[in-house]
Amino acid sequence: MKALPRRIKAFLLRCFAPHGADPAAVGDHDETTTTTTAKTPSRRTEKRSMRRVQSSTARLRTLPLDDLSRTLASSGMHAFTLAELRLATRNFSRSNFVGEGGFGPVYKGFLDDSIVPGIEPQHVAVKYLEVEGPDGHRQWLAEVLYLGMQLSHPHLVKLLGYCCQDRHRMLVYEFMARGSLEDHLFKNLLGATLPWATRLKIAVGAAKGLAFLHEAKTPVIYRDFKASNILLEEDYTAKLSDFGLAKEGPMVGESCIWPSTIMGTNGYAAPEYISTGHLSARSDVYSYGVVLLEMLTGRRSLDPQRREREQNLVDWARPYLRRPDRLHRVMDPSLEGSYSEKAAEIAAMVAHNCLHSVPRSRPTMLEVVEALEPLLDMRADVPVGAFVYTVPLEVLNERAEGSREKDGGHGATVKKKTSLYADNALQRVDRRRYASLVARKESRRSPRQTRDRGA
Repeated sequence: MKALPRRIKAFLLRCFAPHGADPAAVGDHDETTTTTTAKTPSRRTEKRSMRRVQSSTARLRTLPLDDLSRTLASSGMHAFTLAELRLATRNFSRSNFVGEGGFGPVYKGFLDDSIVPGIEPQHVAVKYLEVEGPDGHRQWLAEVLYLGMQLSHPHLVKLLGYCCQDRHRMLVYEFMARGSLEDHLFKNLLGATLPWATRLKIAVGAAKGLAFLHEAKTPVIYRDFKASNILLEEDYTAKLSDFGLAKEGPMVGESCIWPSTIMGTNGYAAPEYISTGHLSARSDVYSYGVVLLEMLTGRRSLDPQRREREQNLVDWARPYLRRPDRLHRVMDPSLEGSYSEKAAEIAAMVAHNCLHSVPRSRPTMLEVVEALEPLLDMRADVPVGAFVYTVPLEVLNERAEGSREKDGGHGATVKKKTSLYADNALQRVDRRRYASLVARKESRRSPRQTRDRGA
């Protein structure tokens, strides 16, 4: 039998080589095979390098408390004492209570030179860990490592310092004056809906924060992206908070399986992560799609109080997102039509793509930013709606302080009074003009669109 040509022999050896074996090590090989094997070590080196970065972070997590304290002290963050934070928050007074999450309660505080010598006077948010045991300590340490030692970005909340004294674990952040996106979308604290332009600004800012995490030298999977974790500055700049569940993830385009319990929030977690444990940057993209859909519709991701077919927001709204002629059916009615139809169609398509059931078919967060950022300038076709006057924060704070003094520091009454002040200050005018604009707009619709809207 004639000897097979070297090229065919090499091809057959590669086809029947054991799974995982290096084809270049089996028999003869040609120039093409040599090129392939030359690339393999570089990929392995890259993975080993990534493992080294991850293992260095893992070593920090397992350091004894004394060694950890010395390491954190060299990071530039301030190590607050329990006494200092008690003074800053009026002994964690109920009147300073801001909210509560999975980590524990959050209190508003004020730091100045009389409490911490040399510190710049500023309002802060103090997170008090309530989760006991190793899981609670890991969540606390994860936030310290990510926000205090590794990550810094205009759309990530700034960690100013921490408290690690006895069994007490606290985190001290910059204070975000407008609260969370959840407060404005669903709790309606000031009695006014978020304008369309503000929603777009928040959507773009949150997308930039998530893109930064995914494109970092060592990518980070946020794993708990939701409306309550998007905090807002006074000018509505969005910043991501709560990194207790964040994980150093695989490179972009890859996925991994976490052997631990599935973590996250029901309604936001990607379906492949829930069913198989596969976690990747595209899992965060799905969660972003859910939040973007919440901003478009004004509805929660899961709402058991609605009709059965509308309780799951993604299942109910996703079919409408690719239909410009029917998109108005799912848009937030509190916007009263005051939004750019073209911008809404593009944002809806971005949300539709983010919610794709196949992870690799979802866009990257950089692509999301590129698609949404131009929408901030689309204002020409926004109808002139009812004018809404929003009370400045300074006015609300002054009135709240006055109410607190009269009330003796009872937080529940202060919240009620502040809400009343806000409701009295918010005024809506010119409704007749808005109604006429809507009527003219409806008259320009085609008969089919009119029938669909009526249906």
